[in-house]
Amino acid sequence: MTDLTATRPARRPRPQAVRLTEAAADRIRQLTEAASGPCAGLRIGVKNGGCAGQEYTVEYAERVEPLDEVVEDKGARVLIDPKAILFLIGSEIDFQVTDLASKFVFRNPNQTDACGCGESVTITPVAQTA
Repeated sequence: MTDLTATRPARRPRPQAVRLTEAAADRIRQLTEAASGPCAGLRIGVKNGGCAGQEYTVEYAERVEPLDEVVEDKGARVLIDPKAILFLIGSEIDFQVTDLASKFVFRNPNQTDACGCGESVTITPVAQTA
């Protein structure tokens, strides 16, 4: 019997679906460390809503679900909802603090529009290739 694993090329690592800035990683670490219950990270997603059609979601995740995309970057962990992965590929997540607000900011190459208040967006999913 031939050992097929010896003839296969090594798999290259998959690129991260999203990247975190230092500010976002710091804030995610702070939030997960201060969570009042079990916390496997922050779950990032997209839901229908708002005047532009979609909204980003960020919530505590008690556990990693089987289909979650797990991203560990700069010591922080985010879990991407499987329904949102094609909308978020290539995004950078930042955390900004201003005089009036503090919030996560998504720099998403798949975003095609946003409402005037900045709370909702229009995102086109990445095309799936074979």
